[in-house]
Amino acid sequence: MCSQHNPRRLHDLRRGKERTLLLYALIVCAILLTETACGSGASNNQPSPISSSVSSVSVVCTPSAVATNATSQCNAAVQGTGAYSSAVTWSASGGTISASGLITAPASPVTVTVTAISIQDTSRSGAATVTVHFQTPPSNHIVVVMEENQSYASVVGNTSDWSNLNILISNGALATNYYADSHPSIGNYFMLTTGELLTTDDSSTTVWNVDNLARRMVNSGVPFKIYAEGITQGYLGGDTGLYLIRHNPFAMLSDVADNPQVANQCIWPFTQFAADLASGTLPEFSFIVPNVNDDAHNGTPQQADAWLQTSVIDLLSKSVAFTPGGDGILIVDFDEAATSDTAYGGGHVAAVFWGPTTNVGFTQTSTTLYQHESMLRTVMEQLRLSDPPGAAASAPSMSEFFKQK
Repeated sequence: MCSQHNPRRLHDLRRGKERTLLLYALIVCAILLTETACGSGASNNQPSPISSSVSSVSVVCTPSAVATNATSQCNAAVQGTGAYSSAVTWSASGGTISASGLITAPASPVTVTVTAISIQDTSRSGAATVTVHFQTPPSNHIVVVMEENQSYASVVGNTSDWSNLNILISNGALATNYYADSHPSIGNYFMLTTGELLTTDDSSTTVWNVDNLARRMVNSGVPFKIYAEGITQGYLGGDTGLYLIRHNPFAMLSDVADNPQVANQCIWPFTQFAADLASGTLPEFSFIVPNVNDDAHNGTPQQADAWLQTSVIDLLSKSVAFTPGGDGILIVDFDEAATSDTAYGGGHVAAVFWGPTTNVGFTQTSTTLYQHESMLRTVMEQLRLSDPPGAAASAPSMSEFFKQK
């Protein structure tokens, strides 16, 4: 006889199996949840923290040389990794400096060290120096005369060859640590006007489109003239007679050479110099180019010295601008020393200042090295033209040779 199933018992068995499966499922879920919360899977699903550090701080101040009580803007560049801070705190060894890095120079010449310290990491800092010099007095009557190829030792104190120039030195100011930039001539003339050598080829007549003194004067409305022996008004040609174009850098600068109107207004025969002095119409800047016999290039030093006295100094002495209370400044400079002297590129030469605003009888006492780029910078300061071009931007000013108010 076959056995029969009990319906109620079957129902209970099914419910027991369902409870067992449910319990098993709950246990598995609990295990998975525990592994997710505590296991290695959590770190794979979350962003890792990024480290942040400062590696260096550098400082640049513009300009790097300023007059007393003037300002220079310093900027800090902070380098690092991660989300580092670029903020810095500023300090200066002289003068005052703002939270934005603007330094106001002290009232006396000095070299100021400007320091920027990282706020995030105070062990990281950078520094720069700002050279503070005396004020250069402005002038509305600057006259530059260029002489040729004479070393300092053959000029200063040599009263047999340069008697008049040595008298001028005793009544003016002398730079004793002044050097030309190059041999031969042409690069020195370009350094005086552009802050760059541009070329060392004396035969070059290339017209240069670079930042230069003529451009700054034209753009700022500063009247200027080049008075050259042996040429006619507006002349833009090459060598002629005793005139050498390489001694007239303005004739090879695009702002003059490529503009006949400017050339006609600014390039004159030397005879016009006396006429302008007599009529009181001397421009703010005059550049005198003697011929090669009168600048000691071909002629004797005695001839150049005599020409300088009779053709320039005697005339200026009668001008109101060059009498007490005036603002006239005569600059006598030499393009280069003898070719055997190559110190600092072009050798040791004399640079002389004369006029009511110069320190009478002053002979340089500082050890500052000056070159033609310093003369360019100084002339631009006297003309109130900012941001000198080329090497003149960082060259030391020659302000120590002038009286301070």
